[in-house]
Amino acid sequence: MMGQPIDVPDHFQTFLAFDFGLKRTGVAVGNRLLRTATGQATIRAEGDARLAAAEQRVRDWQPDALVVGVPFHPDGASHDNTARARKFARQLRSRLKLPVFEVDERYSTAEALGAGAADPDAGAAQIILEQFLRSLP
Repeated sequence: MMGQPIDVPDHFQTFLAFDFGLKRTGVAVGNRLLRTATGQATIRAEGDARLAAAEQRVRDWQPDALVVGVPFHPDGASHDNTARARKFARQLRSRLKLPVFEVDERYSTAEALGAGAADPDAGAAQIILEQFLRSLP
């Protein structure tokens, strides 16, 4: 997670997570009750097309809130994709008027690959969301 406890209202039950990438953005949906997530089809688009595809997923799933994985170097330092993922989170928050929680997603893709995920982007989004859900009270 991002270092501090995340205050998520109890009535937020369904979440849609994004593992932001320059060319591919993994997607997963999950719920608080089961604390599990399921990978969805990866968004293979950039820029405004990526945002439009993300908006369509939100319309399809009607989540209570969104989760965006934010990458960091192993030592916790930011890099170019840290800023890009945070910008994506801000764009989603602004366009969709939904709460967006940012989650430290270090190693999620490597973990998904290690687990044999057929789609490592969706697998990473699933890992990000399950870590987030497990952190909730």
